[in-house]
Amino acid sequence: MIKVKNPYDNLPEHGCFCCSGKNPIGLKLNFWYHEGDKTVETRWLPEIYYQGYPGVLHGGIQSTIMDEVASWCIYVLEGTAGVTHSMEVFYSKPLLIAKGEVLARGRIENREKHIVTVYVELLDGEGNLCTSGKIKYFVFPVDIAKSRYDYPGKEAFL
Repeated sequence: MIKVKNPYDNLPEHGCFCCSGKNPIGLKLNFWYHEGDKTVETRWLPEIYYQGYPGVLHGGIQSTIMDEVASWCIYVLEGTAGVTHSMEVFYSKPLLIAKGEVLARGRIENREKHIVTVYVELLDGEGNLCTSGKIKYFVFPVDIAKSRYDYPGKEAFL
């Protein structure tokens, strides 16, 4: 497992809700790359103020984390940048905050021209699959990702 670097944290204006260490109300997610199974993951300990129903992690926070993991899959596994095209999320069981650290893991499922489908799953602190989804990203050619969207290149992440 390789810890993924966040090259955007060096930018003064970087304030991403999910991955910036500078955002005081953000999730401050870090990512790891599993070379063997070609996945990217994050672990996050939710607090009670992220609940929807009492004790249940809000579905919007769950889908936000899934979207962020998908984005980092594009950076690290596809070697480019992209934007969310669509999301299909399946809430199989309540993700209970009291069960502890959430594991979010993603992998590339399919690529068709400029649309990459990333499969993402969320597991509770006991390892139960609670939520899964397919997030489609519109990906840019690397030269456009670098020139227009400040993508620093795959090597900056690993």
